[in-house]
Amino acid sequence: MVYNDALAARRTAHASGLPYIKAAELSAAMTRAKKTPERCWLGEVSAVVLQQSLRDLETAYRAFFDGLAGKRPRVGAPRFKSRKDRRQSIRFTANARWAITKGGKLALPKIGELKVRWSRRLPSTPSTVTVIRDAAGRYFASFVVETRDDRLPRAGAQASARLGPDVEIDLGLEHFAVTSDGRKITSPRFLRRAAKKLRRAQQSLSRKQKGSANRDKARMKVARAHAKVADARREFHHQLSSELVRENQAVYAETLCVKGLARTRLAKSVHDAGWSAFLGMLEYKAQRYGRTFTQVGRAYPSSQICSGCGYRDGPKPLHVRAWTCERCGTAHDRDVNAARNILDEGRRIIT
Repeated sequence: MVYNDALAARRTAHASGLPYIKAAELSAAMTRAKKTPERCWLGEVSAVVLQQSLRDLETAYRAFFDGLAGKRPRVGAPRFKSRKDRRQSIRFTANARWAITKGGKLALPKIGELKVRWSRRLPSTPSTVTVIRDAAGRYFASFVVETRDDRLPRAGAQASARLGPDVEIDLGLEHFAVTSDGRKITSPRFLRRAAKKLRRAQQSLSRKQKGSANRDKARMKVARAHAKVADARREFHHQLSSELVRENQAVYAETLCVKGLARTRLAKSVHDAGWSAFLGMLEYKAQRYGRTFTQVGRAYPSSQICSGCGYRDGPKPLHVRAWTCERCGTAHDRDVNAARNILDEGRRIIT
């Protein structure tokens, strides 16, 4: 409500030709609104939470103006938030005087002590906590802490026998990833495996009357089923990306046009794989732990070149999964050969 009121005030001022309303003026207007009968309920929550809503609006406007100025990619103007949004969050800074009790509970102002199921120990004293409620009705607490990037030892000395000091991964649908050393990682296909359960939940939701309590319960079941799939996919990505970064000094991958592939008949499988999220994990983990991560342009003909002699014999249809080089006679697995070629190209890029 505070976010929408502030946005409405700025839009009205812009339409009337008035000067841009500063953040301090919006904050003063919010304080006055708390004393009115229509907005008196704003006093039931911490003032820090209300100020953070105004900060979020400032961030949205800054991104919008920076896009117009060419300082960053363009984004749309801030829009009103809907009360029907399934994801909601509130943020408490240090000024809110929130605390973690000795018993491991989270004490929030004007809310009280909340039980927390801790996923890990905090590395340092947190400065900010954000409480998030997702579409499945689950609550999460996200903390801002200071930490340092722990550099891993060089992979060449401690790498396993399977992986070397550097590796290339070729992403696909039949196999989620094929490495340059011949390792093939089967695609889990979490969405496909849960399709039957999701279909039944969606059918049950479609039969419920709009606005009824039963429809809201059915919607929650659908959201929880989707959240379970997303959590399993994210866990798989984290485990695999951590393993690759931990055991290799450099990781190479090919850039993918996911948006383009998502418009083909393979769209469902492409979204199920989640390649973009996985590559993003590889990139930030490599940076955090002192590894090298490089992507080779998708225009590079990795499937057309023999990794043994370098002979290029042209494009091949997707159903061709194995081929023999016309020049040297080497038999190739299509994915493994592509991974080895991208490994060589990645090494060339960073040297």
